Amino acid sequence: MITTGRTDPWSVLTAHQQATARPFLAAREREHKHLVMYLSGAHAYGFPSPDSDLDLKCVHVAPTQDLVGLAVADDPPDRIELVDGVELDYGSNELAVVLRGAIKGNGNFLERLLGDLVLGGDAALLAEAREVVRPLLSRRVARHYGGFATSQLRAFDDKPTAKRALYVLRTTATGRQLLATGELVTDVTRLGEFLPPQLEELLAIKRGGEQQQLDAALVAAWRGRLAHAIAAVDAAVGGAVLPTEPSADAIAAVDGWLRSVRKRHW
Repeated sequence: MITTGRTDPWSVLTAHQQATARPFLAAREREHKHLVMYLSGAHAYGFPSPDSDLDLKCVHVAPTQDLVGLAVADDPPDRIELVDGVELDYGSNELAVVLRGAIKGNGNFLERLLGDLVLGGDAALLAEAREVVRPLLSRRVARHYGGFATSQLRAFDDKPTAKRALYVLRTTATGRQLLATGELVTDVTRLGEFLPPQLEELLAIKRGGEQQQLDAALVAAWRGRLAHAIAAVDAAVGGAVLPTEPSADAIAAVDGWLRSVRKRHW
């Protein structure tokens, strides 16, 4: 087990979820060499409900011999399995794709590499990856977090659930924290500075189930707060501690590291 910012990343899961997830991840590890197996979704964001699925977002390293021939080395297909009442949602992207995304400020990929809830993978290789990825952090992340939050707001307008409202708030708070401090945090319980004081209201509703909808009064109250949260991401860019974009040296370091990985994993 890889230990990161939490003493035990598995502790966010129930004993039954752990017993279900461990053999599932072990089977995926036999299929591909994973740099990291990361638990995303509501568990990473600090508001899982009893019926939340296990959102397993991974990064794998394709054998170099599969990359240099004529055949295309496709990512493994996403898979959703329901095992003993636990829904497991697995997806993985190849390391080079993830690194290119990290350079562009793709928060989905950055969270896999820098997030806390690491359930498996290669601890030594992940440590190397973090060393070269952290210098890539730039104000480009604002585009990702603001854009994703905007898409979640549209989803909220279509179906105003507590979950969708929380996704808007989590996304914007993570983006603002990253811009303000350079630290990537996904858990809303650690992002209070960037969240409205009424957050507990949504959390209490979400704990009742994934699809708990808000009544008309709550929708009216929260719609403005969500729009304000998105606007705050753009407003935070000017005072960000992050550079405008990754330096040429940082990108060169990532490229050199990836080439070394390819040499080690023929």
